[in-house]
Amino acid sequence: MTTRKYTIKDIANLAGVSKGTVDRVLHKRGKVSRKAFEQVDKVLKEIDYKPNPIARNLRTNKIYNIHVVLPDPSIDPYWLPTEEGINMALKRYSSFGIVIHKYLYNPNDISTFLLQTEKAIQSSPDVLLMAPIFESESQEVFEKCFNNNIKVVVFNNHINTTLSEQIFIGQDLKQSGRVAASLMEKISKKNDSVAIVHINKEPHMQLKEDGFVEYFKEKKEGRTCVISKNLNSTKNACFVEEVRIFSEMNPQISNWFVTNSKAHLLVEALEIVKKKDYNIIGYDLLPKNIRCLKEGKIAFLIHQKPKRQAFLGISYLAEHFLFGKNIPSREFLPIDVITTENLHYYI
Repeated sequence: MTTRKYTIKDIANLAGVSKGTVDRVLHKRGKVSRKAFEQVDKVLKEIDYKPNPIARNLRTNKIYNIHVVLPDPSIDPYWLPTEEGINMALKRYSSFGIVIHKYLYNPNDISTFLLQTEKAIQSSPDVLLMAPIFESESQEVFEKCFNNNIKVVVFNNHINTTLSEQIFIGQDLKQSGRVAASLMEKISKKNDSVAIVHINKEPHMQLKEDGFVEYFKEKKEGRTCVISKNLNSTKNACFVEEVRIFSEMNPQISNWFVTNSKAHLLVEALEIVKKKDYNIIGYDLLPKNIRCLKEGKIAFLIHQKPKRQAFLGISYLAEHFLFGKNIPSREFLPIDVITTENLHYYI
């Protein structure tokens, strides 16, 4: 059954008042006599009137500015799907007064992060949507936004803060570490050693390590040594040398958990140093990771859905502005495990 849509003229006729009076009651502007207000209010309740927020927004030409701060996808390809998600959301909501400004920073250079966030805040956005990777500097950004009454929504990486304004969209990072550990348990031998590898370590990676280690500690039969190692990939030759030295010092390690999207770099380094018979679990559907998965050089990939994270972030904000919908304080996305058998559903 279709619900009838009542116009201001319809409401005026039912209430026995002018269209101008109805308009003033609906938009709470101008003076209206008590009698006229009661007549209009009675009709509104009888017809269960619901305002059209999109139509109202179009009439008022209200513009909502969402400033997005994220790592430059041309430097780290992990963020390419994020940009796609932002563009997809922009296509959906731009006709309704949603304007998105992107501020890209170098994920290897803190100064560019500070510069871009400062630009974003100085422009006084309605909200700041941010993918933070520098913890202490992100804390400073949260504080500035709090002092300037700017709401902050973060995605992909959760940053610990005492400010209640932070809203997070992404995976439960500690739980994803536990999922990785359960997968490693299935493909490794009971007494095998495991290396947790952080390539260009960021704060959120520690949560994955915490979940991974916690999983094995809870096992009654115990588990062999879990070793954590930080590696830097900014210079390829140095990275390969670091892998060679670590591998030679720990020849018992044949299982590797890479806590970000750079598992393919470890595969390449292990091949260069002639390391064989290993299991690798990593993250994200980068083309090089996909190739390694297909070739059997990576056992599993955990899909963090960066495109979905960004799209949801923009969508929640747009619908909050347009419809007055509440934004969830935390939105955990499912932890999808990708194998060669289900990969084709994701690419």
